[in-house]
Amino acid sequence: MNHTNTQDEAQKKAKPIAPKVKELIANTKSIILATLDAEGNPNSSYAPFVQVENTFYILVSFMARHTKNLAEGRKTSIMFIEDESATKQIYARERLTIEATTSQIERDSETWNTVVTHLKETHGKVVDVIAEMKDFILIALQPTKGSYVNGFGSAYFVDENLEIMEHRNDVNHQSK
Repeated sequence: MNHTNTQDEAQKKAKPIAPKVKELIANTKSIILATLDAEGNPNSSYAPFVQVENTFYILVSFMARHTKNLAEGRKTSIMFIEDESATKQIYARERLTIEATTSQIERDSETWNTVVTHLKETHGKVVDVIAEMKDFILIALQPTKGSYVNGFGSAYFVDENLEIMEHRNDVNHQSK
């Protein structure tokens, strides 16, 4: 059996699956963060989050490398990804990757108080303790664009409102 033909046939049979961006976000409690430091060195981490309207918020400590990168407004990418234990195919895990701008929310501002209340409701009483620690700051992550994948042949461009713009069907997979 020719391996290349099998891959080509599988790709032709792959049909886009209806996007479920909002469901993926709703089923996720933390985001994966990718940031850059002042020298352009990458750093990856994660943080529990809440979404208020179209903005994601995280409460993070300056003891973590990524916090300085976020506070200084450097390029940031965030990812929501299906749990490995829930996926049928490890190569096709559902995921949403977003490029985002960042801004620090002033402590005790109206936005700070509203978001911290949402964080407590979502993640529990530990937020009461963390929010009082002076090394923790609240960061807003505002989406600018992204991509959503939910299977082979099922990838989409996403806009700043997390709405599907178009199916990414213009790129064909190539085999050796």
